[in-house]
Amino acid sequence: MSAQSTAPKKVVLAYSGGLDTSIILKWLQTEYGCEVVTFTADLGQGEELEPARAKAELMGIKPENIRIEDVREEFVRDFVFPMFRANALYEGLYLLGTSIARPLISKRLVEIAAEVGADAIAHGATGKGNDQVRFELAAYALNPDIQVIAPWRVWDLSSRTKLLAFAEENQIPVAKDKRGEAPFSVDANLLHTSSEGKVLEDPAVEAPDYVYQRTVAPEDAPDTPEYAEITFAKGDPVALNGKDLSPAEMLTALNELGGKHGVGRLDLVEGRYVGMKSRGIYETPGGTIMLEAHRGIESITLDRGAAHLKDELMPKYAELIYNGYWFSPEREMLQALIDTSQTRVNGTVRLKLYKGSCQTVGRWSKDSLYSEAHVTFEDDAGAYDQKDAAGFIKINALRLKLLAARDKR
Repeated sequence: MSAQSTAPKKVVLAYSGGLDTSIILKWLQTEYGCEVVTFTADLGQGEELEPARAKAELMGIKPENIRIEDVREEFVRDFVFPMFRANALYEGLYLLGTSIARPLISKRLVEIAAEVGADAIAHGATGKGNDQVRFELAAYALNPDIQVIAPWRVWDLSSRTKLLAFAEENQIPVAKDKRGEAPFSVDANLLHTSSEGKVLEDPAVEAPDYVYQRTVAPEDAPDTPEYAEITFAKGDPVALNGKDLSPAEMLTALNELGGKHGVGRLDLVEGRYVGMKSRGIYETPGGTIMLEAHRGIESITLDRGAAHLKDELMPKYAELIYNGYWFSPEREMLQALIDTSQTRVNGTVRLKLYKGSCQTVGRWSKDSLYSEAHVTFEDDAGAYDQKDAAGFIKINALRLKLLAARDKR
């Protein structure tokens, strides 16, 4: 095994309690002889996290060195909501569920390292994916002197067989179903589930039904539509059907609503930052509803110029998040612009959910820019003089007429 040039004395490890990060924990101990602090974040992945504590203790980690934190509210309030103010979609489709969780994990790893006097952090991301980039760019942005250990890039445990052999040699418990090849890998948090690999690697083959975990198949969803009303304040959803909810409560409720109606499924082949394409199956039921509702309230509260500028900037903003630049100055600059646009994005949107679809069917706001007097097909009582349009068109047509005249010569 190849060690880093400077062996760390204390390492904070992003720890799930699963087989791979348990092997990493033991590898850090044996490779560097260092003290390990584990950090397990409750991001709403839907799993019981206390077994991670028991597993870490079993592997000799002191109780005071085991950190398990519920960060769901911070995750939605400080990361998910700001991103949704931008209507961010990567490559026009992906709601960035995995991407947006990584900067928060890195932030806590760096903060805990400072608290406990650790000189390094470690993660379990592989050398082929985006997550290694996201974890490390965030960490270096927050602490330029932090050492980051990425075992998958330096050890020789390059196969499942070698991993299992290492686990058995070091008395790391291996669940029976882990002794075979997993059918696919899953990442989950309160915003989404992401499934990749193995049975999903051929993009020509439809994903098996058992891959989906949060949503019913649209054809099996209720035969009766359901209506829901989401109220926004400064671009963030704050109430569902008239009931005030915290950020995490809101996303949890919307996940349940969307999951029931088969909303938010995505089969995507995306371009990874590291250069290759990958196929993923994503479920983002609550996020899909939130995006539709946010677009709905912006349609009556946001000026055309502001809305169109936001849409022009959104792909760049989404790409920054996907590529791991949450803590970059350019993302913060774009966020300031986006947040300024949301000052008057207040009001309520009515949605119709039915068999995989989520549609805005009504919207109203005290800050609405919609004027029925100006757009009515009935008598507008002088609100708009249609004769004014002639001069407007002539001025805007002038350059086109000059071009056409030149081309006729």
